[in-house]
Formats: sequence, C-alpha cells, structure tokens
Amino acid sequence: VIDLRLLREDPDRVRASQRARGEDVALVDSLLSADERRRSSGVRFDELRAEQKQLGKLIPKAAAEEKAELLKRAEQLKADVKAADAERDAADAETQELLLRLGNLVHPDVPVGGEEDFVTLETHGTIRDFAAEGFEPKDHLELGQLLGAIDVERGAKVSGSRFYFLTGVGALLELALVNAAIAQATAAGFTPMLTPALVRPQSMAGTGFLGQAAQDVYHLDKDDLYLVGTSEVPLAAYHMDEIIDADRLPLRYAGFSPCFRREAGSHGKDTRGIFRVHQFDKVEMFSYVAPEDSPAEHQRLLEWEKQWLTSLELPFRVIDVASADLGASAARKFDCEAWIPTQGKYRELTSTSDCTEFQSRRLSIRVRDGKQVKPLATLNGTL
Repeated sequence: VIDLRLLREDPDRVRASQRARGEDVALVDSLLSADERRRSSGVRFDELRAEQKQLGKLIPKAAAEEKAELLKRAEQLKADVKAADAERDAADAETQELLLRLGNLVHPDVPVGGEEDFVTLETHGTIRDFAAEGFEPKDHLELGQLLGAIDVERGAKVSGSRFYFLTGVGALLELALVNAAIAQATAAGFTPMLTPALVRPQSMAGTGFLGQAAQDVYHLDKDDLYLVGTSEVPLAAYHMDEIIDADRLPLRYAGFSPCFRREAGSHGKDTRGIFRVHQFDKVEMFSYVAPEDSPAEHQRLLEWEKQWLTSLELPFRVIDVASADLGASAARKFDCEAWIPTQGKYRELTSTSDCTEFQSRRLSIRVRDGKQVKPLATLNGTL
C-alpha cells in the first residue's frame, strides 16, 4: 500500500500514477473521502469517550437532584459512543479496502503506455544469422523431442494442457541451470533458500498478488492456501510483522521453488512447447533495503540478471517496462528479453522490479534506524 499521508498531501501525484497504469482514477477521490470520514469519526469517538470518562467521575460526587440528569446524559453518551465506534470501524474498513486496490506509485522515469510502449535500454550479444549459414534452426520443442528432453504429450495425458515432463538430459539441464544460478547468487552474497509452495492469504495479498493478478493464482479452498506463482511471495512474507535493525540491511535471498500459474489470459497464446505453462521452476532474487537505496539495488539486480544471461551466451535486450504493464506492486520494472531465432523476436526471460515500500507496508515489515522505525523497500528479480 502507499502512504496515506502522501495521498493527502499530493493526491494529484497518485491520480497521475493511476492514470499511467490505466487504472481507475476515481478510486483516489473515494479513498480520500473514506480517509476523511475515518479521521473525523475517530476524533468524534475520542471526544465522546473523554466526555463519558469525565461524566463517570462526576456522577458519584453529584448531589441527588443532579445525579438523575447526569445518569440520563450517561445513557445517551453510551449510545453515542457505540454509534461513533461503529462509524469509525466502518470508515476504517472502507479505507483499508480501497487502499488495497490502489497500485504502487509509478516511478517518474517509467514510459507511459501499454505492453508495446516499453523503451529499449540496451542490447547484448549478436543475433546469429542462420539463413546466411544455410539452414533453418529447430525450435525448443523439436530439439527437446529429438534429445529425449521434453515430453509434452505425456504431460498433457497426466495433468492436462500446459504441463510437461523434463526427461533425461532435459531434467539434468534443468538441475544444472538451477545449481549454476544458485552458485552465482551465493557468490554475490545472497542466502540460498528453498521456500514453501503454499502460502496463507495474508502472504499472497501482502505481496500484491490478489488484485489484478488474482485470476492467475491457484487457490486451495479446503485449506485456504494459495500455490505460489513465484518464490517472491514467501520471500516477501519471510519477515512479515518484523522490525529489522538497519545495520542488518541489505538482506538478500535467492529462493528456489516450483511456480504455479493459471495463465488465465493466455488462451490460444504460445500453445506449442513449454512457454506459458502452469508449472515451472525458478530461482528468484529478493532484497530488503533502506528506501533510499532501492534505485541502486534495482540496478544491481539487473546487473546480476545480465551477468547470468551473458554467461549463457544468449543475445538479449533490456527494456524499461511501460506503466500499464508493471503489475500492482512495482514502481519500476526492467525485463531482459532473449532473442528466439525460430520466432524472430525477443521474449522475456528475466524481470526485476523495485516495489519500494508497497509490499513492506502491506506485510508490516519495518526497519529500525536509531529511534526511528519506518517501512523498508523490497525488490525482486528473476535469476
């Protein structure tokens, strides 16, 4: 969530952010109104309670002729306090509900627009000209089947569409990539983590995945648990409801986990092979830093992603993702997209987001710096 004080002091900035995201701008005014009712009803409740306490002291000392009048006033105050309390609770609940619907404030340098309005920041490597070499490249599924590495037919038989088996050298390659990624992260100072694949609602909501991304999340109704779409979720909730001493920052974790996604909006897209699948494995970097350090940490995460893709000798580009394609939690996001020869285009492989204080406020994670206790910043990046 964003800081309510910032909303009150600079509502136009929040409106501009909502507009850039393509989200409901009227939500800002609804939230301002609810917040004003919450604050005024709170003041009203406090005033009535103070009068009620004062009256409670006067009644035992009052003369007989005054006591009846004071008792009558006490009964009225009791009803008024109860009503004010209910009004305060209702306004507070409305404020929190509206606040949770508001996305993070978009960074001023983010390009405004939709999915195709990104800005290319840099390119790396040389795209191989297969046609000039006189042959047509095979795609990942053809290669996977020839090598006995990917079995999508039996994946569909066992689990349904968009599931697959990695077999033989495919399974070995997956494990080798995971180990290499964890080794790079550990060398960079990350603590390796194996994280839970199931989380409670407060963990999923706190990370920001029960808003616009809710349609892609698997929910186990019987247990009221969610399957994670990324280990970002348990890594963000790892320090939920904690206060971290400033001298411990930055905290950096590299989480390996299976990831589960409905891919609800991808009907008919990438139906061949193992793009846009319902289950995959991922190594995710996650950082907790002081708010003022988050832009520099974002660049560090991007550099580690570039190091990884360069080590694999993949031609790739880095893009600054446009505002309407950020996701609710991110203030800014960089994607690394690798060149896919058989598709003739770049496709996303890694992504790193600066979530500023958005997640830490929702998850109640704070940093103690001297006598000051305040929210910290969280960032994530695919490795």
